[in-house]
Amino acid sequence: MKRTSRAANGTTLRHLWLASLGLAVMARREALAAGVQVIGHADALQRRVRGQVEPRVVQFSAEVEARLAPVLEKLGLKPAKAKRPQRVTRKVAKPVRRAARKP
Repeated sequence: MKRTSRAANGTTLRHLWLASLGLAVMARREALAAGVQVIGHADALQRRVRGQVEPRVVQFSAEVEARLAPVLEKLGLKPAKAKRPQRVTRKVAKPVRRAARKP
């Protein structure tokens, strides 16, 4: 009778273990790549939406201010002027006295 080697018999438990490890590594790589792609798409979408919304907000704000200005004048209220923030003065540090060096 002819003896067949173990490798000729087919897959062993070791082969299955190594294949499952390879599959886990591939799945991890794909998951990380998909996460990076999702973040990239979200950033692009946010930039596109911001570019469309900001001009409309500015335009709406200007329209509201233009419509309210005559009403405020009739009521005797002046539109609020932009106030400059107060400057915070910094305290000057006192000079430090150093001890005289002994020769």
